[in-house]
Amino acid sequence: MKRVIFVFFVFVFSLACSGQQRRIALYDLGYTLKMDMKEPANAIKVWDHVHTLATLQGVVNRDAPRLYFLYIENGSVNIDRYWWDKYRKPGKWLAGADTLIYTDAVKLVTAFRKYVKGVVVYDPRVPATSNVASSVAGVEDLIAVRYDLSAGSLYSKLVLSGPRLPVKRWLLNPDGSSLFTGKGRIPGTELVSTHSAKNDAYRWFMEKYVKTGRCNTRYGAYYIDQCWIQKPGAAVINHHTLSNHDFFVSKRGFFFDLSPWGDEKATDEPSARQGEDLNTLKEFLLQAYRRNGSGDHFTYLGGFPPWAFKYTRHAGGKHEDVETEWEYSKVISAYNAFKDADAIGFGALANASFWQHYPLKKTYPQRWVSHAQLKDRGLLDENGKLQLGRRNFYIFYVGDYDASSWVSQTTPTLWDSPDRGKVPLMWCISPVLAQRVPMALEYRRETASANDYFAAADNGAGYLMPGMLQAPRAISGLPDGVGQWARHNLPYYRQWGLSITGFVIDGHAPALNRQGLDAYASFSPDGIVPQKTPLMSLHGNMPVLRAGEDVNQDDPAVAAKIIVSQMQQRKVPFHWFRNILKSPSWYVRVVAEVKKLDPDAELLDAPAFFELYRLFLKGNPEAAAGKPPYN
Repeated sequence: MKRVIFVFFVFVFSLACSGQQRRIALYDLGYTLKMDMKEPANAIKVWDHVHTLATLQGVVNRDAPRLYFLYIENGSVNIDRYWWDKYRKPGKWLAGADTLIYTDAVKLVTAFRKYVKGVVVYDPRVPATSNVASSVAGVEDLIAVRYDLSAGSLYSKLVLSGPRLPVKRWLLNPDGSSLFTGKGRIPGTELVSTHSAKNDAYRWFMEKYVKTGRCNTRYGAYYIDQCWIQKPGAAVINHHTLSNHDFFVSKRGFFFDLSPWGDEKATDEPSARQGEDLNTLKEFLLQAYRRNGSGDHFTYLGGFPPWAFKYTRHAGGKHEDVETEWEYSKVISAYNAFKDADAIGFGALANASFWQHYPLKKTYPQRWVSHAQLKDRGLLDENGKLQLGRRNFYIFYVGDYDASSWVSQTTPTLWDSPDRGKVPLMWCISPVLAQRVPMALEYRRETASANDYFAAADNGAGYLMPGMLQAPRAISGLPDGVGQWARHNLPYYRQWGLSITGFVIDGHAPALNRQGLDAYASFSPDGIVPQKTPLMSLHGNMPVLRAGEDVNQDDPAVAAKIIVSQMQQRKVPFHWFRNILKSPSWYVRVVAEVKKLDPDAELLDAPAFFELYRLFLKGNPEAAAGKPPYN
């Protein structure tokens, strides 16, 4: 009888933990996308609502998926509705879950009152305090609220009335005056002010939360602070990227918005000293490095330089957009940190704290091509020799998928194209994105055609510049981190069946040295495509091909002319081209146009391309060694 009771208890407990008994709150944030941003009051309302609710979501979804937003839109597609509907279907993860729909922000906060301990209130006159508030919210289970005594503000509705949430942390004085002034000493510390209210706020957080071990330094987030309110039209409305905060709040990570440049003053605080932002950024990264086992665990940084708003020529600086991207990449790489690059364009992401609980499989294997199969395809003769003739083999780096936001937003608009599968494509997706959009990575695997093959995006399991891991290390002076990078990548490549790194952005960093190439050979044995390398080379058994041209012209005929021209100029039979957010339909048309111009040009799938390229190198010692004309 006791056994029967025990079995019944286990059954009931299991049912309670299943999707059939799960209860999920659903809230539509779409109203914040429809306001006229020419009205300053609307920009403030958008900021306040999305920020407060994103921090709420991060706290309540930390250990279970409880709160889901409908928010991100890409054209006519509501991205969050797309993913919600997909996994609500019978047999899917969310099938049978109860749904509670909320239409009022205050009622939503009140419904989750038991999960939050109160609020952290930040200073509207010191923009950096909004990011500090997100950091504190995650650490202390609070929600972030901007100080605003006006009627109808969330501060009035949540703190002064309504649920009357207690203020657990003030990032300004309770009378409304600024706490961080850039003068004297940084409040509550023995530190002399940096002469920057912005940097003082971040230094205060480091003293109180990072150096004391309260913050989880394995996760950081580079998102624009409340300066966005002053310039909301610089990009699409959702590029305040507040909806991206939830995941990093759930991880108790740190937030920042700092210029990576040491040769000019930060454009958002011209009164500060030159390079002060960079000094603070480096201190954040150094503290994270030390606390993460001296770099044994890499720091996962969400976000991207807000180039349309700050730190570039768009905002009165002297640097270009990509230049700023690469400088930031160079700096973080020096401290064993990489980015999940939520870049402007498709940089907004919602519900990552929710989807982080999605159950993935242990492995997603892919098959490599055999020599017998290459013979059957007429690519090798009966003796296993490469059948070149006048052929030109080429491959597309189908990108850029080094950002969770970009993968999530482009799945319904690009991946679901009816033309996908008509030509072989090498989809290059960073496997580390499985932390924030695991459902998107699995969906692409489950629906891939025989012509869809997956490689890693730049530069493996995260976007950094691997040359900056090599000793001697500029900027940080830290010990060599190449071996740590290899150990970081191995489990991701194994889980996702990866053996090719489709692109290695060297950028402003040194080229890969022997140790760097050895590291990549350990987890990416079937090929890498760096920028700073001989045109062709073989490192051990790993083929190395120098990156070719970016081809992003909308007109397939124009793109085809560039491709054929480059093949003629390079005088080698293997060619790589990078394309950014192009549809399968575009590729189909480009391939047809290339065939018209060069009947001997052949687009290959990734395994065939890199296996044939390896055989070519083994049969050509000069090419394998990167000697002229292969250098």
